[in-house]
Amino acid sequence: MPACLRLLSLPLLATLLAVAPGRAAEANPTPVAELSAGDAIALGLVEGVTEFLPISSTGHLIIVNQLLGLESEEQLKDKAGRPLWHKPPSPKYPEGVPLTLKLAAHTYTVIIQVGAIGAVVLLYWQQLFLMLGGLFGRSSAGLRLLRNVLLAFFPVAVVGLLFGDLVDRYLFSTLGVAAAAIGAFVILWAERWREANAGVGRTKGDPADLTPRKALGVGFAQCLALCPGASRSMLTIVGGYLAGLGPGKAAEFSFLVGLPTLGGAACYKGLQSGPAMIEVFGWGSVLLGMAVAAVSALISVKFLVHLITRYGLAFFAYYRLVLALVLVVVYLF
Repeated sequence: MPACLRLLSLPLLATLLAVAPGRAAEANPTPVAELSAGDAIALGLVEGVTEFLPISSTGHLIIVNQLLGLESEEQLKDKAGRPLWHKPPSPKYPEGVPLTLKLAAHTYTVIIQVGAIGAVVLLYWQQLFLMLGGLFGRSSAGLRLLRNVLLAFFPVAVVGLLFGDLVDRYLFSTLGVAAAAIGAFVILWAERWREANAGVGRTKGDPADLTPRKALGVGFAQCLALCPGASRSMLTIVGGYLAGLGPGKAAEFSFLVGLPTLGGAACYKGLQSGPAMIEVFGWGSVLLGMAVAAVSALISVKFLVHLITRYGLAFFAYYRLVLALVLVVVYLF
């Protein structure tokens, strides 16, 4: 099987593994406030495989959560019978926000992103040391790269803090993921634009060579990824294309920008409802999910760099179209 087809089959296989025996067969499954080892492995596998592919990890995890029956809206309680809260009472939420199984599962999938982050750190430690050297005045290229990564991170940090709650409340649904099929057409358009303006496989620059304006433009493109299904990786790679980067360098910049973006999201969710989520699912499930995400992301990133450098993003556009069609059919029937 060609490498591109092997890679594109991984998200489907990981999603199929998420269907626990007997649970998906029920018309109205009764969710339980715990994760089995199989559930943790399935979620970690889907997170790691899809996080840096331009197909939306959030979208796939929403599907898996529904298959696992982690969608209950009833408020969870601790072992002593006390209700658990996603957010305590505040001027914005006078009554607080109850911690439900759905919110706990969403928090879990955000926190295990730390495993995928670890994979990128391992693969791109040289660029990280270059940026560290730039911070201490030892590398002008490292300082420019650090500047561009921070500029690309800044817009999504601001927009996420302002509108993150609205996204969680209204856009986290399977239908929202299917609607993101428009991303497939964005990919196909971007590939045509790249071929017309740069030539297939031709690198025009390095992430450190981007101007502040272009790096900020990549950041604004990343803001659209707050909508589940849009794919942070897809948007930052396309933004890199438009900024003048070739496929391999655009993917590299996407990975580096993902470190503060994903790390910030994991810290924010962890501070909000991490302790309550751990009380529900346990440390064992969290660590297992992180470990599986790290290993699968390590493999996924290496395949992606090879694929995108040689073929571009078009394969992922066709995958998104097929997945969206399946989701629409499932939603309607």
